[in-house]
Amino acid sequence: MTAKIALVTGAGSGVGRAVSHALGKAGYTIVLASRRKEPLEVVAAELKDLGADSFVVPTDVANRDSILALFAATKAKYGRLDVLFNNAGMGAPPVPIEDLPFETWQQVVATNLTGMFLCTQEAIKIMKAQDPQGGRIINNGSISAHAPRPYSIAYTSTKHAVTGLTKSTSLDTRKYNICCGQVDIGNAATPMTDRMVVGDGVPQANGTKMMEPRMDASAVGNAVVYMASLPLDANVLFMTVMANTMPFVGRG
Repeated sequence: MTAKIALVTGAGSGVGRAVSHALGKAGYTIVLASRRKEPLEVVAAELKDLGADSFVVPTDVANRDSILALFAATKAKYGRLDVLFNNAGMGAPPVPIEDLPFETWQQVVATNLTGMFLCTQEAIKIMKAQDPQGGRIINNGSISAHAPRPYSIAYTSTKHAVTGLTKSTSLDTRKYNICCGQVDIGNAATPMTDRMVVGDGVPQANGTKMMEPRMDASAVGNAVVYMASLPLDANVLFMTVMANTMPFVGRG
């Protein structure tokens, strides 16, 4: 049986790397996409050691032409796409709303929202045309899609928007046998969250700072594999995977 094809954006590090490992262990062939080629090649070598095949395609999800080239290359090489993990994202420096540069706002929106929308568009085009028809799109949301951290308006706004993207995609692509779901992640141990365990930690709603517990990013990888493993007549619309003792439930 031919391996299923999964495409992971932001695959060079952090959650994207962990999810790529998990999908590789589950038997998927992985299309690895992120801006820098070198980290992707490291992940590709790790996947090879796990017995998984991969295809490296450097991609900037803030650039539409780069996204179009990614999906064209995927279709040309494999002829189909079974899973898209829309993972690539970025934050902004923690500053008061009125001090956030407009250019920074635009960059976060272009990466976290517009890029995810464009990847979704291109995945749908492949999935609706292939035989058998269908596939699964999994979006990386965030606990910020439910409750913001202080000084995170750009990131939080885009993650709220991703929830709308997930719901609309799920609704509008059912007729093509495409499922769309979202995994909201809290405090996975990645370079992006290293600041949570350094010095005084990160700002809290009461104005203080504190270190926060984190979980191994492999927990997210396992969650994505579960979502991807379901038959296309079933869907996990939303899943929250979080460090159990992090200050989320009851915070504020």
